[in-house]
Amino acid sequence: AQDSCAHQCGELLASCSCQATCQSLGTCCPDYKEFCLQISPYSGSLMGGKDFLINNTAVNASSRVKCRFKQQIITSGYVAKDGKAHCISPLLYETGFIPLEVSTDSGTTFPYSGTWLSVHHSKVSDEEKCTLVNETKWQYYGTPNTGGNLSLTWTHQTLEATHVNIEVWGYHETGDSYSENWMAEWKYLYTLARKIPNTGKYSFIPVPAKGNYGTWDFGILRIIPSNSSDGESNILSIWSSEHALAWHLEQDFRNDSNAWATAKCIEWDRKEELLPNFKEEIIDCPCTLAQARADTGRFHTDYGCDIEKGSVCTYHPGAVHCVRAIQASPQYGAGQQCCYDSTGTQILTHDSTGGSTPDRGHDWGSPPFLRPPRIPGFSHWLYDVISFYYCCLWSDNCPFYMKRRPSSDCRTYRPPRAASAFGDPHFLTFDGLNFTFNGLGEYTLVESDLTSLRVQGRTQQAHFPNGTGAQGTGLSAVAMQENNSDVIEVRYSEDLNLEVLLNQRVLSFSEQSWMDLKGLFLYSTPDQNITVMFSSGSGVEIRRSGGFLTLTILLPEKFMNHTQGLFGVMNGNPEDDYTFKNKTIMSVHASPQQVFEFGATWAIENGTSLFTYDTEFLLNSFFYGEKHNASFLPVFSPYEDPADPLVEEMVSLCDSDPFCRFDVLTTRSLQVGKSTRLSHQNHKLLVEHLEPDMSLFLVISCGWLDHPTNGRKNGTNYLLGSTINFTCNHGYELTGSQERTCQVSGAWSGDTPYC
Repeated sequence: AQDSCAHQCGELLASCSCQATCQSLGTCCPDYKEFCLQISPYSGSLMGGKDFLINNTAVNASSRVKCRFKQQIITSGYVAKDGKAHCISPLLYETGFIPLEVSTDSGTTFPYSGTWLSVHHSKVSDEEKCTLVNETKWQYYGTPNTGGNLSLTWTHQTLEATHVNIEVWGYHETGDSYSENWMAEWKYLYTLARKIPNTGKYSFIPVPAKGNYGTWDFGILRIIPSNSSDGESNILSIWSSEHALAWHLEQDFRNDSNAWATAKCIEWDRKEELLPNFKEEIIDCPCTLAQARADTGRFHTDYGCDIEKGSVCTYHPGAVHCVRAIQASPQYGAGQQCCYDSTGTQILTHDSTGGSTPDRGHDWGSPPFLRPPRIPGFSHWLYDVISFYYCCLWSDNCPFYMKRRPSSDCRTYRPPRAASAFGDPHFLTFDGLNFTFNGLGEYTLVESDLTSLRVQGRTQQAHFPNGTGAQGTGLSAVAMQENNSDVIEVRYSEDLNLEVLLNQRVLSFSEQSWMDLKGLFLYSTPDQNITVMFSSGSGVEIRRSGGFLTLTILLPEKFMNHTQGLFGVMNGNPEDDYTFKNKTIMSVHASPQQVFEFGATWAIENGTSLFTYDTEFLLNSFFYGEKHNASFLPVFSPYEDPADPLVEEMVSLCDSDPFCRFDVLTTRSLQVGKSTRLSHQNHKLLVEHLEPDMSLFLVISCGWLDHPTNGRKNGTNYLLGSTINFTCNHGYELTGSQERTCQVSGAWSGDTPYC
């Protein structure tokens, strides 16, 4: 039919729309809700087996429901007693939004469509998994002093069956490393327990697995209804967390776990010797904890060691916080990890087992996923975690592991540059120029020819309860894209909530706060601070602040001389930040009126706009209206009237902050002034953390120093100004330098000491 959304979701038809924006615009085709699927829950583990409901789709008791993912993987759905259709998610070797189609005629046609969000196995809630009670015991079972029985628990309501089977699955990768035939596979091994009552609890005394199953050392448990076939794929199920299968390993492991693990560790070490060196292409670590936490475009908290959650750092004794590089390395898909002690100094494996270790497989996997070494979570387990069990946890051979996974220091690390906009919009450019631009419209904040990065901002007039407040504007929406990535827009909705749109569709963070999207990662904190991390390493942070948005953009050094827009040309020189589109430059001493004219030239056009116009108001004001509203004239320099009762309060609130004073006077709101002052302070702090010594623009590291043979060293700080002292053991004499200091040149003073 001409005006039907069957097979047409996301399309604009001649007489009506099947696009997500049609609901707020009132332009939907009559059957939009039936064919363009709304599902709940909308996300689940990439391991699959999760039941989700399909809302609004017409089915009857005789409908045969089939669900097709990525046009190729088909799972059987069903119609529940209440007449609603359900699907079961499949095992996928990737994360992110997966195209979903539904058939009600047993797979002849698939007219209904939507998306399913596949997430990293460690990011699903504990309720969805079965719990290995005392997981450490499972993973050390058979080593000295670890035995007895093991138990697991699960939410029995998830499976409607009266009896269940518990299966053991193993993960392996076949073929030659880094070749075309390298493949990943989860494989059903055997059934651990059959037809046990579905009570949500099971205990047993493990025995070594039969046959060669006892050689599979990394895997997972699956609970399924007992009327299913063994290893049947893509059926309703509950998975455990992935873990080291110590508890089922062969008898040789139980007889002498240290010898068994030592042999495995040495075998791993030999294999590593033949593999390419991934360490040369991973990003170096930030030098300080402050830098690591500020560089949010490229590094994110490692949940295994988080200062916000009390620094429980099991694998990194002595550390208070670790971060992981967000992007996997280009060729090998490798990951970086960086750990810091309580003084904010990086901990290196050369000095301590608490040091950070880089990863041959990035824990989060990396696009295009599907094949090693890019499988989320599991490739990493195989190369970097199970080997840690062999060498460090099940035997005393940790030096083997640390030799292959030494910490990277920070010698080549360069902090990103930051630019911010906030309040009644005040702009602080990458090079440190600051100005106020109060235009009303949609503008290019930054664009770069390096990666086709575009960040656009929309301003709207401020309306505050105690006055019209129409003399100023503020950021109300920011939209962004890099190369051909997904488009993200963050905006205030009409009821002043923060909304995040992915390709024009409003996203829900009710189930997942982290999303792997096309060309970017997206993260939302509980209080709705939004971070977008593009694959180039550029980061955009947006938070709400006093009725406006506060925006910070972080760009790595490679963007030097490759930016234009309201945030200027990033090159370390503020003098050319007022560069027009036609490349002419205006003096930094321009008047507020001239700055206003400069800003107006950066208005965008409908053809290049990334914004979503899904209400009458947005269409009339910004799509059909002017991109820069020339009839709106702001207050350029608000007058401080000594008789104004607000001025006294303003002075005590703002002190000497000019932006804070400006905003109180133009909006007549102390709350806005307070938010502006905070945003301004946050920006200064961010720049200070990223570039502790502005004159040098970077933290200097001279690199690790070893102790002399037959001697000792004191100190593990290798940054500018640090001194390391050396002493010899009893009966030895020192030649060379007794102390060496890290110099501005990045070299140590003095000579190598010998005993």
